[in-house]
Amino acid sequence: MKLITAHRILIGAGIAFFVFYAAIIVARDHTPLGLVQAVVSLAVAVGLVFYYRTLKRWGSRPPS
Repeated sequence: MKLITAHRILIGAGIAFFVFYAAIIVARDHTPLGLVQAVVSLAVAVGLVFYYRTLKRWGSRPPS
């Protein structure tokens, strides 16, 4: 396994974790602070999605 493959797997797991965490916080904590935590968690997940999309060109051969 290449290092970039492991990195993609870990970033994907991070995305899934932050979305899951936001869902749990919204379901259980109905305070304003809980909603802020959920919004921040989703913002981090979106940031990781943008980062994950940049990984497509990593590990590929340069055009010749």
